[in-house]
Amino acid sequence: MSASFELPVVQPVSPGHASCPEGLGPAERDRLIRRAKALSWLSLGWMTIEGAVAISAAIVAGSVALLGFGIDSAIEGLASVIVIWRFTGSRRLSEHAEGRAQKAVAVSFFVLAPYIAQDAIRSVIAGDHPSTSWVGIALSISSMVVMPLLGRAKQRIGTRLGSAATAGEGTQNMLCAYLAAGVLVGLATNAAFGLWWLDPAIALGIAGLAIKEGLEAWNGDGCACAVVPGLDAQTCHDECCSSTGRS
Repeated sequence: MSASFELPVVQPVSPGHASCPEGLGPAERDRLIRRAKALSWLSLGWMTIEGAVAISAAIVAGSVALLGFGIDSAIEGLASVIVIWRFTGSRRLSEHAEGRAQKAVAVSFFVLAPYIAQDAIRSVIAGDHPSTSWVGIALSISSMVVMPLLGRAKQRIGTRLGSAATAGEGTQNMLCAYLAAGVLVGLATNAAFGLWWLDPAIALGIAGLAIKEGLEAWNGDGCACAVVPGLDAQTCHDECCSSTGRS
């Protein structure tokens, strides 16, 4: 009797994946989902406080850039809400929910970019010279410290889970840190040298980066991966997959 062998069928992963999940077991997957939600809740709380403080300080100092930073916090908080929604209830293991969350996070990038751009352009046209805001400077420094930590953690978890939505939220946290740096440079250089135009110039660059990241999130750009049914592993064809970070 002759033996016959059949090769396993290789199926492409949904473009909603950020990269290749490395054969996660149920326990590890659940742990990462809990961490992703916890980080999103932490971000949402931080953004709420950050936004309230920034808007209050902006009103006192008359800083359009600082006001934009505060309102931007609300837009970025939306990404946290999206990820929490994505990993709640029956949506935890839903590819359809991941796809919807991925698109929603991308849209939040597109909302963020024009807001930052118009705010920067308006500041240049009006020639706004904000007064020194020590509260704004302290808030910017704290965001530059906290946001990269949250952003990198979410990007690592998003990569492990194959969740572009989670990784995209992490990227927004990194953009928040860049924007905070821009606000800090603007406030500091304006106070020291009167270079009021530097802050809106930096903000325009960040707006361009937000559009780029939004397009990548919408398209689900990442690793070209394939799943082999019956095997607790993923077959990856891009170097970024092999460099997957650990959370």
